[in-house]
Amino acid sequence: MVKPKGQTSVLILSTISMIISFAVWSVFSSIATEIQKIYHLTILEKSLLIATPVLLGSIMRVPMGILTDRYGGRRIYALTMLLLVFPMVGAGFAHSYIMLLFWAFFIGMAGTVFAVSIAYVSRWFPLERQGFILGIAGMGNLGSAVASFFIPFIFSPYGLQWVFWSFALVIGIMAFIFWVGTKDGQRPSESKTFKESLSVLKFKETWFLSTFYCLTFGGFVTFSVYLPTLLSDIYNMTSVEAGINTAGFVLFATFIRPVGGYMSDQFGAKRLLTFVFGGVFVAGLFLAFTLDYFTLFSIGCMVIAILVGIGNGAVFKMVPEVSSENMGAVTGIVGAVGGIGGFFPPIIIGFTKDLTGTYFLSFALLSIFSLICLILNLRVGNKKHVSFSTKSA
Repeated sequence: MVKPKGQTSVLILSTISMIISFAVWSVFSSIATEIQKIYHLTILEKSLLIATPVLLGSIMRVPMGILTDRYGGRRIYALTMLLLVFPMVGAGFAHSYIMLLFWAFFIGMAGTVFAVSIAYVSRWFPLERQGFILGIAGMGNLGSAVASFFIPFIFSPYGLQWVFWSFALVIGIMAFIFWVGTKDGQRPSESKTFKESLSVLKFKETWFLSTFYCLTFGGFVTFSVYLPTLLSDIYNMTSVEAGINTAGFVLFATFIRPVGGYMSDQFGAKRLLTFVFGGVFVAGLFLAFTLDYFTLFSIGCMVIAILVGIGNGAVFKMVPEVSSENMGAVTGIVGAVGGIGGFFPPIIIGFTKDLTGTYFLSFALLSIFSLICLILNLRVGNKKHVSFSTKSA
């Protein structure tokens, strides 16, 4: 197959752009404990601030994916990054919890670039390589590690406002570099209406993958945004120490994602997901019972990181097979549900911690959901009428 000109730059710049966008998306989680001290927040209020960007960044993935199908990933990607400069600058001028919450909502648009990137990159590569390629593109999740590692170092000497203003400058520059360094990819031959794009909702596969991604990516987001808080609350770590440990989790989960995609290309995604869901079920229970032991808890977190990373790669190996003509729509829907899977857990964690005084129930619920996904995956695999084959919607 002839390699399309510009293929490599599209993959590299899309991945780098997602890294920066995800760093912006995770801006509050890395210093949530410091913000809690400044504004004297409850655990639930802090959890809401952490989760708010996740909400818009998840829900808006659906229309953003559809817009990418219609107008092309290059312009939608660059425009989204450019527009993120405004809420980031605004957050730097905020002087109350309510105003931070207001800007946090719009900063959530940074999470929508996932749907744009996957839909854009997928059109440059053949189907048989997309498990591995989309795994690489999905390494934009590294942005959470970037935020966890660098933001505390910006906050300590320069204060909260420069955390937002520094990242506003970086993402504005990246929008320009991306626009100059990439080309428009191939779009569907005919423009579809919003209703036609949403026709992928009638496919069972869309809902199966959405549920699975709710666990794998939702789990990744939850740990990425809430682990600094857990480490601070349970082990009294500073924001810098918690950020470094969280960055380790994100690195494990992110770098293993292309491996999950490659293994899916070779051995089949469904088989791999059976291993992932069973592993998360066991690891969730392990974490619930090791909260008092940092070393054991750290081991459990690393196991979760590896499993959800592999799972993310496996799920998105199957996404292009649902409807190649509506890749943006399918990506948006699956990505939205996955993102929402990262929105509610921080709130639930905060609520159950306030209610019970411990985080035990939170990890028990993770295991229960993993068991549900495992059973669903096994049942789907045994039903001959359900298969992931390419369709046109």
